Amino acid sequence: MKLLLAAFFGAYAAYAAALTAMHPRFIYPFQPQDIVLDGFERLRISGDAEAPVFVQERQGAGPVVLYFMGNAGSLALFETAFERHIAADRHIIALEYRGGAQRPGKPSEAALKADALLAADYALRLGKPLIVQGYSLGTGLATYVASERQVDRVILTAPYDRLCRLMATRAYLPACLLPFVQKWNSLAAARRIDAPILVLHGSEDALILPAYSEAFGALATVERRTIEGAGHSDIGSFPTYRDAIEGFLAPLT
Repeated sequence: MKLLLAAFFGAYAAYAAALTAMHPRFIYPFQPQDIVLDGFERLRISGDAEAPVFVQERQGAGPVVLYFMGNAGSLALFETAFERHIAADRHIIALEYRGGAQRPGKPSEAALKADALLAADYALRLGKPLIVQGYSLGTGLATYVASERQVDRVILTAPYDRLCRLMATRAYLPACLLPFVQKWNSLAAARRIDAPILVLHGSEDALILPAYSEAFGALATVERRTIEGAGHSDIGSFPTYRDAIEGFLAPLT
């Protein structure tokens, strides 16, 4: 029995070590499609030769929307996310992720958060109200930026309290306790945000379950809405989703 237990725990330790080493591949399955969105301009906002930071920007008369996409990692796959902002003539700045869409550099929690702060500083220099919006993986960047910089509104679509919790659930590992696992503790960041936060989650989201954003609803700054019938990738097509965002932003526009 002791030999069996030793073999089991040895195999489990090896499994945990392998998953820890490989987990960034699952967090950042970035796609190679590289386009500049119609009406946008690509700008380099960092002079780092090894991993320069790029954004795509569309000029607008209204407040600035600083957008952080999901883990597809290519803005080519998120063009529809900007339709209502364009119609409202908002000024849009979207961060391009290092390692995605043929951009140089290697993604990590620390690296992407550093890039996101550079994008926020660039947006703040415009002197307009700043709306920080994140989708899926990007909600971790949105909460981090809003906890470190002064913003006016925060929109989180399909957020997670801790991204490591997804790994723990799916891989049967105590991922949030393991060293070298990128934790992405968005709830901790959200607790430090003074600005109003809108949390939107599809009732049928099977990728990031609605339960993973429930804890946000307990925060005084948060308005949390469930979009009935919406999944993870189609939530933006629901009128209730779009109307919730427009109502939330109405005081700024």
